[in-house]
Formats: sequence, C-alpha cells, structure tokens
Amino acid sequence: MNLALPRLRRAMMLTPIALAAALVACGGSDDNDTPAQQPLALTIAHINDHHSNLDAFAAQTMKIGGVDTQVELGGFARVTQAFKAYEGRDDVLKLHAGDANTGTLYYTLFKGQADADLMNTICFDAMAAGNHEFDDGDAQFKSFIDRLHAGACQTPVLAANIKPQVGTPLAPKAADDYLKPYTIKTVKGVQVGIIGLTVKGKTQNSSSPLATTVFEDEAVAAQRIIDQLKGQGVKHIVLLTHIGYQADKALAARLTDVDAIIGGDSHTLLGDFSHLGSGYAAAGAYPTQAVNKDDKPVCIGQAWEYSKAIGEMRVSFNDQGEVTACGGQAALVIGDSFKRQDAEGKWAAVDAATQQQIVAAVNADPSLKMLTADAGAASVLKAYSGQVDELKKQTIGTVTEALCLVRTPGHTTNRSAGTPGCEDANKLARGSDIAQVVAQSFLSASLRADIAIQNAGGVRVPVKAGPITMGDAFTVLPFTNVLVELPLTGAQVAAVLEDAVAAYLDAGQAEGGGHPYAAGLRWHLDMSQAKGARFTQIEVKDRATGNWSAIDPAKTYIVATNDFIAKGQDGYATFKPIYDSGNYVNNYLLYTQTFVDYIRAQGTVSRPAAGEYSHQSVITKDGTKLP
Repeated sequence: MNLALPRLRRAMMLTPIALAAALVACGGSDDNDTPAQQPLALTIAHINDHHSNLDAFAAQTMKIGGVDTQVELGGFARVTQAFKAYEGRDDVLKLHAGDANTGTLYYTLFKGQADADLMNTICFDAMAAGNHEFDDGDAQFKSFIDRLHAGACQTPVLAANIKPQVGTPLAPKAADDYLKPYTIKTVKGVQVGIIGLTVKGKTQNSSSPLATTVFEDEAVAAQRIIDQLKGQGVKHIVLLTHIGYQADKALAARLTDVDAIIGGDSHTLLGDFSHLGSGYAAAGAYPTQAVNKDDKPVCIGQAWEYSKAIGEMRVSFNDQGEVTACGGQAALVIGDSFKRQDAEGKWAAVDAATQQQIVAAVNADPSLKMLTADAGAASVLKAYSGQVDELKKQTIGTVTEALCLVRTPGHTTNRSAGTPGCEDANKLARGSDIAQVVAQSFLSASLRADIAIQNAGGVRVPVKAGPITMGDAFTVLPFTNVLVELPLTGAQVAAVLEDAVAAYLDAGQAEGGGHPYAAGLRWHLDMSQAKGARFTQIEVKDRATGNWSAIDPAKTYIVATNDFIAKGQDGYATFKPIYDSGNYVNNYLLYTQTFVDYIRAQGTVSRPAAGEYSHQSVITKDGTKLP
C-alpha cells in the first residue's frame, strides 16, 4: 500500500502509481546531498500490555464462518510460538510496548519473575517501560529488569523521558544503568534506531515511582534523541511508546524524522475484526497512517492486550531512508479446539467435519492465528502455574450474569470483548458492572462510610457468568491497595468526581483510568460540558433507610475508597490534602480481600439494580446520550 505524503499537497489527486513515483522523487531528507543507502523492507512483530496474563483465556466467543464459536484465546506460550515464525529472518524487529507487570496472581505471587522468564522465551529486541512497571516502585522494577537480563536475551528496557536519580535502584551508578533512552539494531546492514517513551502523567499519578525519578515531556525527549540519532547517521526511527493510541497519533505530528510508532497503554485493538462479532470492534486501522511534523508518513501500530494478539507491521523505506509504504496485520492468537452450541443451546465440542470447516475458515482469515503452545515456554510457565492453580481454584461465589468491564461509558474500546453478555458494554450509560460491584464491596466492608468510590483503572477484567474463584478476584483487583475512610463535605465529593473526569478530558491523562464509580452515590454525567458542570443530580443513599436524597454541599460524609486514589493519584486531587493531613482512617483491609469477603457473604451476585448504578445518565464528550 503506497502512502500519500501530505507534504505533497498538490499530489493528493494523483493516481497511486504517479503518487508513488512522486514519493520516491521527493527524497528522504531536507539535505539534497544526503548519501543514499540501500532500500529497506522492515517487519516489526510486537505485543503490549500483557499484564502478567500468561495463561490462555478459555471459552471466548467469536464468530468463525459467521457462526458463534468458543475458542481458547491467547496465552503467552502461544505468543512465543507466534514469534517463532520469524526465526531465521534478518528483517524482523521483536518489540514489547510495555506493561508486562501487574494483573494476575502470577504477579501477586512472583512479582514479575514469571513475566521476565516467559519474555525470555522470545528474546525481544527492546521493551518500553510501562507505567505499571512502577506499581511497586523503582526497586521492584529493577528486580524485574534483573530477571529479564538473567539469561542470554538481555532485552534493553527503553525510556528516553525517564531519568532516575543516581544512587537510586534504577540508577546505582548512572542514570541509564537500567533504563536506556534508545537502542540501535542493524537490519540487513541498515541501522534502525528504537526510542522508548513512557506516559509521564499517568505513571506519576497512577503508579509509585520514586519522587526523585524525573519524567520529561514525551515529545521533548523523543525529539532530542531523534536529533541525536540523526546526527549519528541513523535514518530509520521507530518509537516504542507506552503512552496510548490517541497520544501516539498526536505525538507523531509534533516530531520530525519519525517513521513508525509501536505503542501500548490504551489496550487498543487495531484492524478489521468486525466479522468476529460486535465485541471485537477496533479503534482504527492497522497500521494507522499519520504524518510527522515534516508531513512525512508515520505508521502506527498496537496489538490489544493480555497476550491475546500479535501485531506485524511491514514498513518499506527508499534509499534516502524515507517511508514509501506500510502495511501489516494485527492477529488474535487462538488454539485449535472449538465449541459451538448444540440444539439445546449448550456449548459442545464440534465434530470432525465441523472442525475441518472451522480450521479452513481460520486459516483463510488473516486476523486469526491458530497455534499450539510453544513447548519451551509452556515448560517455563508450568514451573509457576502449579502454585497459582492451587490458590485460583478456591470458589468464593457465583455470578448470575456477566459483570462487564468499562472504563468510561461510551469509550471506543470494549474491554469486555469475548465475554458473553458484554458485547456492547462500552456503549451503555451504566458503564462498568464490575467496578460498581467493587464499590459496593467497599461500602459493605466499611461500617461507618456513607459512600464508596473506586477508580475504573483499578478494576482490570470482566467476570463472566458462573462460579467466581479466588483467582478471578485477584485478577479483577491485582494491586496491593487498602481501604481507607475520609471525611468530605458534599461539595468536596462533587469536586472529587469533577477532578477525576477532568484528569483525562482536560488534563490529558490516558484512557479514563481515573473515571469514578461509586456505591451509595449516583449522578447524571455530561462530558460535553466544562469542568464544574459535568455532574448534576448527585444523590446519596441513606444506609439506614435506603432512601436517596440530593447531596448536601455542607454536610460531612464518610467516603470509603482505596488508598491509591485517596493519596490524590489518578486525578483525585481533592482527596490529596485530606489524606496528607492525616485526617483519614486506614482499615488495613486489602481491597481485593474486601471484594472476596463481599462475594462470599453474598454467595450469589448479580448486576446491581438500575437505580443503584452510579451513572444514571451519561452524555459523551461529543454530545451523544447513551442508552
């Protein structure tokens, strides 16, 4: 696919063949005497945001051949097998765009060790530092990198905009001891520079880096290193970012001389997966085509989340190092065992003839890769999985209907894709069922709280209907947050809500991870309004009577929440001075345990009644009223 360079504004009406010729004639540098080098066809294989999800996801529903089919989706050993297809090739870069850590019991129990060992079955050429690599601080991040470097792979971890203070864990002797700004790989005799970037605000506000660890503006750091590499004669520049899909597109326009961006953080599915069902709606094309500050093309890719997919981007360069074409495909990684509904509507293994039809349909579909698990990676995983399995098996209750995961109501990405009953969850005003239930568990655990608030990003996965186990609970809430209680006036409660939404609508924090959900508190939300006017009809439920009434701006309420946002993280600025003053009670209850205790006490859990949802009405930023 030939790229139309926007710098050739008058060429936009040319035929593709004429435009391709114009591109080559244009050259790759503002210096006409820049020496030529051999053209390059580069393949970039990449993943992002696997978040300690090392096991496959069973019983995921998608349409294959137009028929609903259950498959086993992902699993790191399958991802390893997908990367094995590139062995022996000298035109491939293998990249990980960050957030290897946090999300399942593999991290809870092994603190990144299992993730590093599985990553070393692939040997990535580079990894971007993700914000969740800092969840347990710089020292834990150092331990993860040490494990990643314990074998032969020595994968460089990149973050051009992070400068740890010398003498701290990530910089014992020099600022770049553990985090390198870039790495240079030689591909078919041509140097390719790979520059790492980590989301600044989100990492500072939503994780736990040391206060002495400096985060620079992403674009400023990127351009500095691009200029440095260009001065060294490196003409091919790939940014390996963990800042989010929308931020990647915006970043491209601010920079010169960048050719491709491989991203993470927003868990974005790119490409055409509409034929697999409404739950697999993508946020854009793969690769997405943008332009840099020079009006030259930039190819952008991301590969969803949780070891479910692998991206393959193909970028062609001319002899001046200028991009002439980009293409490729992100593909979901699945197993070869399939189920379909029988006459009674029950899921059952397919017969041999149907198996052959499904396999043929999968093999003809570039958006799917049917793979067996790599034996070596499976063996590495088995050393950890036994310990995890014993804990995960404990059943704590039953869920009668799927509890869908949503960050912000109306968001383009459906984080519950593949979970039956959650196909359109992101399009509904109620938002996240599971975040709502988590907030209710907080309120139940706190004997004195009037309301409870939970940030959307602290809840990680949906819960499908059926038995819920200890493993499910620790996957839903994988962090080590504890429950605290703070006194707030009604006016301050309203300010907390406004702060949380403004953090991503106005201040540029990514993805709406701070978006609020609450128990004992409900509202109408209009994101098309300015800060201060977005939340209306805020009501509080009396715990004794069950009656709802308008919040009293002057009355003091006790708010139960997790200590992470109580400290002002994820945009919860109004909480911070209250917490910093010491005017709070720490219950020392692990927030995951409060959820476990709530499920056990209830025995059977359903979606809350409509009137209990915190979101009673939602209008999106573009003015759309959600159903």
